[in-house]
Amino acid sequence: MTEMNNLREIPMLPLRGVLVFPYTVIHLDVGRKKSINAIEEAMLEDKEIFLATQKEAQTDEPDEGDIFDVGTVAEVRQILKMPGGTMRVLVEGLYRAEIKGYISHDPYIKVAVQEYREDENQKGSEQEALMRTLVSQFEQYVRISKKIPPETVVSVVSIEEAGRLADVIASHLTLKINEKQKILEARDVAERLNYLCELLAKEMEVLELERKINIRVRKQMEKTQKEYYLREQMKAIQKELGDKDERAAEVEELKRSIDKANLPKDAREKAFKELERLEKMPPMVAEAVVVRNYLDWMLSLPWSVETRDRLDLKVAETILNEDHYGLEKPKERILEYLAIRKLAKKMKGPILCLVGPPG
Repeated sequence: MTEMNNLREIPMLPLRGVLVFPYTVIHLDVGRKKSINAIEEAMLEDKEIFLATQKEAQTDEPDEGDIFDVGTVAEVRQILKMPGGTMRVLVEGLYRAEIKGYISHDPYIKVAVQEYREDENQKGSEQEALMRTLVSQFEQYVRISKKIPPETVVSVVSIEEAGRLADVIASHLTLKINEKQKILEARDVAERLNYLCELLAKEMEVLELERKINIRVRKQMEKTQKEYYLREQMKAIQKELGDKDERAAEVEELKRSIDKANLPKDAREKAFKELERLEKMPPMVAEAVVVRNYLDWMLSLPWSVETRDRLDLKVAETILNEDHYGLEKPKERILEYLAIRKLAKKMKGPILCLVGPPG
C-alpha cells in the first residue's frame, strides 16, 4: 500500500449509523444544514466529498472528537431534493483517506485529508488463498442468510483485486459500525481479508443457530396448529353425534360451583382466572391436572361457613378420651388452650403444633 504525500482540502459529510466503503454506490439521506452546504460545495468543485462516520449516531452537531479520522472520499453522482428541505444523494466510494486537520466548521466542515491507495502488484499465494476462502464463505453466507441477491455473488467472484474484493463484500454484510470501521482502517490488505474471514465465520455460526431455532419453532407451531385442528374436528363430530364435550361440561360445572361457593372477591377472581387457563389447556397436559386440583381445593374450603365455639371443658375431655387412647399430654394441652379461650374471649387463637406420630 502506497501512501501519497499530498494533502487535499475537501468538504466533509459526517454520517450517522452508516459507513461507506470504496467501490460501493449508495443513497444517503441528508438533512443537516452543514451537510447540505458541504454537498452543494462539492458539486461546485469536482463533485468529490469526504465521508466519515460519527462515533455516536445520536450526536446532532458533531465536533472533531465525535468523528472517526479514517473515511472514504466519494464522488457525488446524483442529487434529489426531497420535501421538508432534505436531500437524497447518490454517492460512489472512491478510496480511503485520513483526516490530518480541520480547515473550517462553518458553513460546512472542511478537512485536510491524506489519501491512501493500495499497491495492486503485491499479491502472493497467501493472499490468493485468503481471497478464495473469503469468496467461498461469502457464497455460503448468501445462501444461508437469503438477504442478499444471488446475482451479487456473480459480481463478487469476478473481482481480482484483493482490496476491492474485501471492500465490496464488507459493504454487503450486516455488521456493527465499529466492525466496519475496523475494516476501513485496515491499511494492510491481508489483515483486512483475515478479519473479514473471522467475521463471516461468526455470522454464519449465528445464522445457523437462527435457522435451527426457526425450524424448531416452526415444528412446534405446526404441532400446536395440528392439535387445535384435530380438537375442533372432534368437537364438530361430537356435536353432530349429540355427544357433550367433556371439557366444556367440566368447565361449566366448575363455573356453577364457583358461583355457589360465595367466595371473597380476590379468591373469586383467582378462581375464574385459573378456570380460564384450564379451559384453554388440552385435557392430557399435566398442568391441567394441577389446575383442576387447585380449583377443587379452593371450592372445598369453607369460605362463608361459620360454626359456634364449644368451650365446655368436660364435653371436650369426654370427646378426646373417646376418640384418642392415651396421648395424655396432647389432650391436656388442648384442654389448657380451650380454658384460656373461655376466659379471654377476644384473644387471637394461636396455632397448636402437636409433634409425634398421627393419631
